[in-house]
Amino acid sequence: MVRFFLRVLDRLEEILIASLMAAATLLIFVAVLQRYAAGFPLLYPYVIGIDLTWAQELCIFMFVWMAKFGAAYGVRTGVHVGVDVALQNISKESAHRVILFGLLCGAFFTGTIGAFGTRFVWELAHTDQVSPDMELPMAFVYAAIPCGSFLMCFRFLQVAWSFARTGELPHHDASKIEGVTPLADEAPAPTAAVAR
Repeated sequence: MVRFFLRVLDRLEEILIASLMAAATLLIFVAVLQRYAAGFPLLYPYVIGIDLTWAQELCIFMFVWMAKFGAAYGVRTGVHVGVDVALQNISKESAHRVILFGLLCGAFFTGTIGAFGTRFVWELAHTDQVSPDMELPMAFVYAAIPCGSFLMCFRFLQVAWSFARTGELPHHDASKIEGVTPLADEAPAPTAAVAR
């Protein structure tokens, strides 16, 4: 049951990030296209009536939500940059404790941000503050802070638990791309000697 929940959460996280990224990119493209099309006299009457003044604001909100959930994804997959120079100079047992302490500090920090963010959003929800262009409740906009922070806290705890049991950290292999199968290993072409 727990594995099923984690698989669903992983998939939802990936779908949310990819959907927000695709939607924001498409919306920006359409807004720019409409703006430049309005500069042509032939197209002006057709595109001037399209009101996309809210597009920039919505894209900013989508990128904020994407960044908060993307940070949690980064913890889960090991794509965040880590400084491990000091770890290479201490014993393996000490390095294990330092890494575990760092993961728990990350969980504490993001949990604290999530808690303060929840309090902030709760207080903001009891006001009439709305966004300038779309007039969305600002509580909805700022809800990205507690949602993303709590998810990131969960991911830190998940990685810490796995590391405590196995000693393995998630790591991102930049040479592999999901969905792309590598070609058979080919020997590099021999270089020709340069005649002098």
